[in-house]
Amino acid sequence: MQQRFGDVAANYRTSRVHASGQDLDLMADAVALNANMQVLDAGCGAGHTSLAFAPRVAQVIACDFTGAMLRQARALARERGIDNIETKLADVENLPFPARSFDLVVTRYSAHHWQRPERALAEFRRVLGHEGVFLISDIMAGEDYAQDTFLQTIELLRDPSHVRDYRISEWRAMLSAAGYCSEVLLRFDLRLYFDTWTRRMATPRQNANMILSLFSGAPAEIRSSFSLREDAAAGELSFTIPGAVIRGTVKRD
Repeated sequence: MQQRFGDVAANYRTSRVHASGQDLDLMADAVALNANMQVLDAGCGAGHTSLAFAPRVAQVIACDFTGAMLRQARALARERGIDNIETKLADVENLPFPARSFDLVVTRYSAHHWQRPERALAEFRRVLGHEGVFLISDIMAGEDYAQDTFLQTIELLRDPSHVRDYRISEWRAMLSAAGYCSEVLLRFDLRLYFDTWTRRMATPRQNANMILSLFSGAPAEIRSSFSLREDAAAGELSFTIPGAVIRGTVKRD
């Protein structure tokens, strides 16, 4: 996974999907931020989420498993004159931080790559303080089995490092088991443009063609649920995939 994302890291720095969105705006307003807060951005990618929080807190530690992504995050911070973001090469399942180091842990469009999300949630619980909060925004599979299977298939064809887009019900169960109270703050549909989506991840042409074939042969209910259409303005195929923002609050002992 490090090699794959290292090759395309610059694409994520310029990605509009990752740089903005109603979910990112909501995340930054979902907690009463203050100038004393320590924030961990877990699986930070090119650093867009870190940049959204940094101006309103004391420090953001942006950690990722891929050094090339961290270089993009540092470059973006320099461009915007933000000096309270520190980058750290780290695995979310084994964080190199002492217990109760952070007031807030955030993650966006990263968790579907985690091999053991339960382990990551336990690590976040360990490094959060007693009143700590965890915020996640990610693609969420539908509760319908057919839609779930279709989503995982196109995601894996696009990117072999994909593990799973979990359902909201799965995230809430994992959060409860890890010691959090949770609530869904937002459900949204993320519109993606096929050529841009596959080019960002450098998807091989044969894989892209297989995804197109799946869309073409999909039942009407699948095509409808993904809002598949030829977008005349963009000049390419577009579709939507479901996402959500979930807030987890550490349960008091």
